[in-house]
Amino acid sequence: MAGALLAVAAIIASASSGGVREETLAWMPTLGVELSLRLDGLSLVFALLVLVIGAVVLAYSAGYLPHGRHSSFYGLMTLFAAAMLLLVLADDVVVLFVAWEATTLCSFFLIARSGAGGREPAIRTLLVTVLGGLALLSAAVVMAVGVGSTRISTILADGIWAEDAAFTATVAALLGIAAFTKSAQFPFQAWLPDSMVAITPVSAYLHAAAMVKAGIYLLFRFSPALAGVPLWSSLLVTAGLITAALGSIAALKRHDLKELLAYSTISQLGFLVAMIGVGTPEALAAAIVHTIAHALFKSSLFLAVGVIDHTVGTRDIRKLGGVGARMPVTATITILAAASMAGIPPLLGFVSKESLLDAFWEAPGAAWLGPMLAILIAVFAVFTFAYCARLVIGAFSSTADHPDSATPLQEASPLLWLPVALPAVAGLVLGLVPGALDGLVSGAATAASGTTVDKHLSLWHGVTPALILSVLVITAGVLMAVGRRRVDAVLQPLHWPWSGLAVVDSVRAGTERLGAWVGGLTATTSPRRHLLIPILCLLGLALAAGMGGLDLAERVTGPSTALDWGLLVLVLAGVAGAVASRTRITAVVVIGVVGFAITAWFYSLGAADVAMTQLLVEILTVVVMVLLLRRLPRTFAKQTRRGAIVPALIAVGAGIATTAAVMALTGRRSLSNAGDYYVREGESETGGANIVNTILVDFRALDTLGELTVLGIAGLTIVILLRVRRELDDRQPEPPIDRSQALADALANSVFTRTLTRLVGPLTVLLSVILLLRGHQEPGGGFIAALMGGAGFALLYLAAPTDDVARLRQPFLVLIGAGVLVATVTGLLGYLNGSFLATLHLYVGSLHLTSALLFDIGVYLAVIGVVLAAMNLLGLPRTPRPPLAEDATPAPAQPTEEEVARS
Repeated sequence: MAGALLAVAAIIASASSGGVREETLAWMPTLGVELSLRLDGLSLVFALLVLVIGAVVLAYSAGYLPHGRHSSFYGLMTLFAAAMLLLVLADDVVVLFVAWEATTLCSFFLIARSGAGGREPAIRTLLVTVLGGLALLSAAVVMAVGVGSTRISTILADGIWAEDAAFTATVAALLGIAAFTKSAQFPFQAWLPDSMVAITPVSAYLHAAAMVKAGIYLLFRFSPALAGVPLWSSLLVTAGLITAALGSIAALKRHDLKELLAYSTISQLGFLVAMIGVGTPEALAAAIVHTIAHALFKSSLFLAVGVIDHTVGTRDIRKLGGVGARMPVTATITILAAASMAGIPPLLGFVSKESLLDAFWEAPGAAWLGPMLAILIAVFAVFTFAYCARLVIGAFSSTADHPDSATPLQEASPLLWLPVALPAVAGLVLGLVPGALDGLVSGAATAASGTTVDKHLSLWHGVTPALILSVLVITAGVLMAVGRRRVDAVLQPLHWPWSGLAVVDSVRAGTERLGAWVGGLTATTSPRRHLLIPILCLLGLALAAGMGGLDLAERVTGPSTALDWGLLVLVLAGVAGAVASRTRITAVVVIGVVGFAITAWFYSLGAADVAMTQLLVEILTVVVMVLLLRRLPRTFAKQTRRGAIVPALIAVGAGIATTAAVMALTGRRSLSNAGDYYVREGESETGGANIVNTILVDFRALDTLGELTVLGIAGLTIVILLRVRRELDDRQPEPPIDRSQALADALANSVFTRTLTRLVGPLTVLLSVILLLRGHQEPGGGFIAALMGGAGFALLYLAAPTDDVARLRQPFLVLIGAGVLVATVTGLLGYLNGSFLATLHLYVGSLHLTSALLFDIGVYLAVIGVVLAAMNLLGLPRTPRPPLAEDATPAPAQPTEEEVARS
């Protein structure tokens, strides 16, 4: 709370200097995206709402929450407020989108932490609001591409809005969808009442100053460019009026006070959206006033309902009769806030309602349009008065349907009701002296309309159409309150033919079924079906390229050498051997021939880094495949000649397509522009002479970080799958082993390997470290070094006499996590040089060090972790050692781990 109030003071101090304040920090300079913040009249109003209401809610939470630690709640609420503050201050569409999604995630976690009943509402809320986030992202991309800038102020000032109707209509539709999902407008309104499972402080903040206000702010922010655009105006006015009608009628049917307030929020937001859709400076100023009034009375009402629920133990108006007499302070505060929402003078809600009616009456268009809109809003305002009366009478009247006066009650602690009273009293004070808001409202309306607005608020404007409508609204509202039983009798039997929540659940279920069907296409242990889809895609690309007239002759220069043909023959022999093999061990051997031939080919072409990578991958692949062989059948399943025809045709086609791609995209030819740039500028830009390594850890470090993260996830997947698989394998014990055979004595058989490992093992580790340290200047780097280290671990594994003793006890999960963490932290250090993953340089005498080495260390750790995970888990026995065969000669006793270590 103190932090929020300090932020309020800082915001006010910054705004008091006058004009528009802008601050910009470098963020993603290569993309032209900056952390740009802008404090104008509009962002000032919303920033104050976010911070002041946030401080009130946090103060209330101290008395509302039970004793104990609630660090997760306060952390999420603080993050929620920070995300909203960033959203309303953002002057870059990328920053706006990030903050927008942050509010979505904060609301999801705050709703989900409400217990078992919060799971489904949280998911539904997330699904709906994420849809809006995708719409906002699409709008941001369209605007950035169309204008050539991501700065919101630049985008709004560009002439493209008047010149390109398609651009304007597209952005208007996308922004409308984004705002409607966030602000619970038709047809996306169902998530808001559903989210009422959250505790009262969360609901109060979400409804009064956060989440739903994000959508309203978005509409205000882009009004300078879109106000008056037919699609924008018709979309907002139509959706707003429908939402106001649905929300007000639904509120009149509710017995739960919190649900009633949720639907009232939908209704009031409908007024705001329709008002913004009118788009005139007067309409935008009226919408600003109502936004402030709504934040005050809605926060107070939600918190007051929380006090009632906290004290009485129920929110059902059928069980709350007589509570007002026993909780007079809470009743007074609630009546004050409800009267403001109902539009009763002299409260701020009356001033804002008068402004709305005036602006609707003066709406542009046909002469009859404005009065018709104003009368329609007045009808909905009658419903507003009626549900406000329903709330007050239902909660505090002694004539409620089912009074429960036997419940012993006393007034809540001041720690609870004092924060509730603050916004309610503020609504009264500002209603009496609304001129105190003239500066705020004028500044916000000026920013929202793009023209200078000088708004003067007053409680009395004389006899105007708005005043006459207000009198009629109050009169009709009193009549509905008096006849509330008859109103109930008419409304309660009414039911909508469809449910918004059911629609969300149906879409979700359909998406899950679609995903299951798509996944089922390859849900098989057959490699053939797994490979079929990418191979068919390759053939499709090749066909498209061929139809596009790809000329291979233009892209291949220079003659082939005898070495090329010799290696090609070796590869063909390996492929033929793999096709002809009948056992899996044979296939492993001949596939290894292919891999080593490709390695030699890379060396012959001068690609030392690629060749080293290929060689080490081949070595480790053979080790892992040998570990897998013991879990697979010895031979391949027999296949008929007819059944082999289609796979053979597909394989030949894929081979032709791949050959054509290699000829088209590589060959002995001049470097591309990008390759030429790397050769010329690589060392001066990064300090590294190894072009391959500088591309991986400097120029395209973000790609490498993404691949590293995927590698880490793959390592976790290996761990999960193999641990589960081992549990299943335990049900199928291996056949007994005849230990009388000569090869059964593992200790004797491993003597040569163990002897060699004593010499080669340390050298392998040393070479691994050398390759890591030299990688920026010479062939090597984190990935190659890790593969070399993995080969050393594989040698240690193979030298062990038993798979029980041979476990490599290094914490592979820790290594994987540490690798990704080190690489990410290195990226964050790049901000010291201007942006994420920017290279930092350090000179120690004549030695030039860069942060790329730290990044390579992260790669090294993660790759080593994945290799260890595979060897650790694949090499474990599936079952305990089976008993000796009856006719077998007992084998020598196996050594203990200590004996093996000594040997």
